[in-house]
Amino acid sequence: MSEFSRRTMLGGAVAAAAATMWSEPVRAQYVWQKTDWQQAAEFDALAHSPRRIKQALHAFTVSDGRVLRTAKNSLNGLRFAMGAAADQVQVVCALNGPANLMNYSDYVWQKYRIGEWLKESDPKTGEPAVRNIFYASKAGPSLAYASDDPSSPDSSYQDTTVQGLQARGIKFLSCHSSIEEAARSIIKQFNLSAQPEDVVKDMQAHTVPGVIMVPALAAALALLQSDGHYSYMAVS
Repeated sequence: MSEFSRRTMLGGAVAAAAATMWSEPVRAQYVWQKTDWQQAAEFDALAHSPRRIKQALHAFTVSDGRVLRTAKNSLNGLRFAMGAAADQVQVVCALNGPANLMNYSDYVWQKYRIGEWLKESDPKTGEPAVRNIFYASKAGPSLAYASDDPSSPDSSYQDTTVQGLQARGIKFLSCHSSIEEAARSIIKQFNLSAQPEDVVKDMQAHTVPGVIMVPALAAALALLQSDGHYSYMAVS
């Protein structure tokens, strides 16, 4: 083969590769760089909390909100049975996979048919939930509880909603990588025409108040345990 022929073949291969690269859809941003992470400082402060008792509760499955009940039980046990002061306790609900959707607003649940996707029914209707059934407290937006009795279902101490637990100081983490995966699954299941990254950005713009977005929950848990000395508990 002549040098000219080799150069011609090489040039054609490069051109074909370039054409393929530019015709492919934009890659998913599964991996965030440090500059993409807007809440890095907020997470760092949480990881290095000076509180004496620190616990990370990790949930992948919704399991009827079991992680929320576990968080409530932990707070109550530490306060009433162990005598720990509230200002010495920091509990984190670290959510990824399907459980991560508990971090998102009614807008997301309705627009992307989350109840149907997760097979979660609204107890008020018996139909697939079109609202985040785990977020709002029955005590109302002002959290006006009818009782101060720790054992009463009408007290803050038995409130197992995201809103009620946040009011008691619990922090919720949302996993960016999980939302990337969820967006693609939802698009495929419901045959949506939207682009995955558009869905990701739309969903992440509608987290419930107070949620801290982390690039990858697995990495966040590693830092909570190694740097922050959080205890770890998996909730399934």
